[in-house]
Amino acid sequence: MKSHQLKLYNTLSRDKEEFQPINPPFVGMYVCGPTVYGDAHLGHGRPAITFDTVNRYLTHLGYKVRYVRNITDVGHLQGDADEGEDKIAKKAKLEQLEPMEVAQQYTDTYHRDMALLNTLKPNIEPRATGHIPEQIALVEAILKEGLAYEVNGSVYFDVLKYNKTYKYGKLSGRVLEELMSGSRDLDGQGEKRNAVDFALWKNAASEHLMKWESPWGLGFPGWHLECTAMSSKYLGSQFDIHGGGMDLMFPHHECEIAQGNACNHRDPARYWMHNNMITINGQKMGKSLGNFITLQELFTGKHDLLEQAYSPMTIRYFILTAHYRSTLDFSNEALQAAQKGYKKIINGLKIARNLEYQSEEGIALDENQIKQIESSIANAYRAMDDDFNTAQAIGHLFNLLKKINSIFTGQLKSASLGKEVFDQLKDNFITFVTQILGLVEEKSDVQENMLDLLLQLYGEAKKARDYAKVDEIRAGLKSMGFVVKDMKDKIDWAYEE
Repeated sequence: MKSHQLKLYNTLSRDKEEFQPINPPFVGMYVCGPTVYGDAHLGHGRPAITFDTVNRYLTHLGYKVRYVRNITDVGHLQGDADEGEDKIAKKAKLEQLEPMEVAQQYTDTYHRDMALLNTLKPNIEPRATGHIPEQIALVEAILKEGLAYEVNGSVYFDVLKYNKTYKYGKLSGRVLEELMSGSRDLDGQGEKRNAVDFALWKNAASEHLMKWESPWGLGFPGWHLECTAMSSKYLGSQFDIHGGGMDLMFPHHECEIAQGNACNHRDPARYWMHNNMITINGQKMGKSLGNFITLQELFTGKHDLLEQAYSPMTIRYFILTAHYRSTLDFSNEALQAAQKGYKKIINGLKIARNLEYQSEEGIALDENQIKQIESSIANAYRAMDDDFNTAQAIGHLFNLLKKINSIFTGQLKSASLGKEVFDQLKDNFITFVTQILGLVEEKSDVQENMLDLLLQLYGEAKKARDYAKVDEIRAGLKSMGFVVKDMKDKIDWAYEE
């Protein structure tokens, strides 16, 4: 395992902590996945790319990661509450489908979009409906601990009783007394002893589409319960990292901590990581607010807010250019800047892959250039070790890119770096771009063959001094987003930046 002092921001302690896995080199990471009742939007893309990058970097450092990301296909009610209609069941009624048809349809489209964003598949992707027995067993265990109560076929977590031994609100910073005060108007209404209590299992009304047999009658699991059941099944009662969007911190993750302590007398995760939100005009993007842009709309440009289509790698690069804990505001200007930055990186990747060391006698080592390259590589790693700061890492990659371009144009001789430093420059740039940041070149074999043919025709026209044809080919390539690179010994192409 590579020697790195990796630090990550732990929401639980509100501080950066040195990462120390429970059982190195193994790392258990659970991330809350989507509720599958609609197409994935840009807000879904951010946690997927954030924790894909965490997974990639930990793996790069030599850790053996078990990455678990769930699919919520039952129990997530409208408004993230304990009352109301199931989000998937509501969609099923509107479209006159079975709930599992809806869940399968949007699970498939989510997987399609995640593949386009080049996120690696999690090692395990459990579904809530596939773990009903585990959830029932969890409810029984919490009841046995005396921290839950049953009313009319529903089971609720007793937050006030729990808070006598543990601290409810320690993750989110919520104060129980203030929560109680804020929900005073609900006291005495409904089945709960206190408005702050939350559902572990809900009794299903006759018209409810998704329900299962349980010791308390026909019902369905609470949203928070699902993640506790699935994370503990695949990662144990305590694991290393729990991730998700900042909007899940309360009540979802707070309730997961309460359930974990109630059953196992310990927090479920040692490190809690939360990515910040994507905003549009300063307002959180989300389905419930109706201001979201789906990933497919971004890829095709078919949305009123979009001036053009943006490729999946442009979206990935856009998300990586901000630290995951900072807000990221959507705008066409920001996406167009990301498109240019991505193309510069990929042009550099094309060059780096084809660069070969040229040894030349009589050329002395350029210590200043060597020092700059070694410093940029070290700083890129230092940025990733500092709470996965991809934004800073990309800045240092651009410093390496300048050196790669200088070698390509002949301004910098590879021999002046020495073989070892040249290899470090090339290998680290390629590794960071492809393995750690997960950026790939978006080009098909057909496109590759077309470009080769056009460059061949361009070369023949240039040799024949048919400058009208030269200009025509150059203009045609530019209209498709490519530029011709005329060099002394060859003709090449690059993405137009």
